[in-house]
Parts: sequence; structure tokens; C-alpha cells
Amino acid sequence: MIHAFRHLLPLAALSAMAIMTACSTKFNVKDSTNSLTQKTTPMKTIYDFTVKDKKQNDVSLAQYKGQVLLVVNTASRCGFTPQYEALEAMYERLHERGFEILDFPCNQFGQQAPGTDEEIAQFCQLNYGTKFPQFTKADVNGPAEMPLYTWLKSEKGFEGFDEGNKLTPLLNEMLGKADPEFASKPDIKWNFTKFLIDREGRVVARFEPTHDMEDVEKQVEALL
Repeated sequence: MIHAFRHLLPLAALSAMAIMTACSTKFNVKDSTNSLTQKTTPMKTIYDFTVKDKKQNDVSLAQYKGQVLLVVNTASRCGFTPQYEALEAMYERLHERGFEILDFPCNQFGQQAPGTDEEIAQFCQLNYGTKFPQFTKADVNGPAEMPLYTWLKSEKGFEGFDEGNKLTPLLNEMLGKADPEFASKPDIKWNFTKFLIDREGRVVARFEPTHDMEDVEKQVEALL
């Protein structure tokens, strides 16, 4: 497998300046919290939302009715980027049983998803052979966040990073320096946060990027 971006800095190697820039400029907790309050609507399921594909065409998520969905915000230059491999393997095993992954690249966390939609898609296909739907790059926090993510966060807030992951202390320290109250807020904290949607379009689980991918797959399979 080719890793075209292996020379780039992973999450653990972000400089202090990059971390603070990401948190203060791209990741505005206050703005995101206000946005969450302002944008919350009475929408009941994921099928009420329309998103943009890589060509900026509208895509109604109602087309996924009856399927189990995993919604994930991704980045191509992150320490968690290798999760693409596990995601694609899961997709290949479970897709025919009614499973779909919806991939939303996001550049808000450490600016780790640079490039155009087409460049990101080429990277994922070349390095990880991804076949699941990838949509246009979008914000998941803040005043310009996707309405879909406003709803997702209102359904399942942040419950902490997984204690067994070696990157959990780094994430807690980094986010705690930017906002001592970060853990009490529902915002997306980093790349590769995942929301599990059942066949009725309801959010049933939220997985932080530190969550074990084998367990993610077990919970997906339980809904199929």
C-alpha cells in the first residue's frame, strides 16, 4: 500500500503553535456551541438532511433509508488517517448486508485535510482503495457547520476519549489547554469521529477517534 503522505506530521507530532492555531482559529468552541443552539431544528432522522457531493450537487440522505450508516469526518494527514484501512475493510465485509459509510472530509482540526475534494478522493483511493461515498469538504463545528452535524451532535454529545488509547492523554491535554471545559461540550473534538445510524435513521452511538475499530464494527454488525 502506498502512503503518499507518510512524510507529513502525524497528530502526535503537531507543534504547539499548530495546535493552538487549530483550536483558536479553526476550532471555535464558543461559536460551535452558539451555532448548535441556533441551528437546532425539529428534524427527527438523518433522512431529513441534504448534503453536497464532491461536484457540489445536492444529495438527499433519504436515499439511504433502511441502511445502517456510519458518518465520519475524515482527514488525509492525521495520525488517525490509517483508520481509512479499517473503514474500507468493514465496508467491503458489510456493504452487501445494508451498510454504508458517509465520509465528510474536514479541515478544521490541525488543518489536516488540505487540498481539493478531488485531491482528497485521489489520495484515499490510491492509498486505501476506498469505495464508500465521499462528500465535499465541510465544517463540522462553528458558525458554518453543516446542519447535519448540528443535529448529530445534539443527538449524541461527547462522552470522553477511550482510556486505552495512547493518544488520549495528548488529546485531553491539547484540548484542555484551549478550553478547560471542552469535555462538557458536544462539539466534534478531532478527525475520525463517527456516528452510528440505525435502519430507522436514528443516531444510536458516537465513537471518538480513539475508539477501537473492532468494537465499532461489532456494533455496526449488531444493527444489520
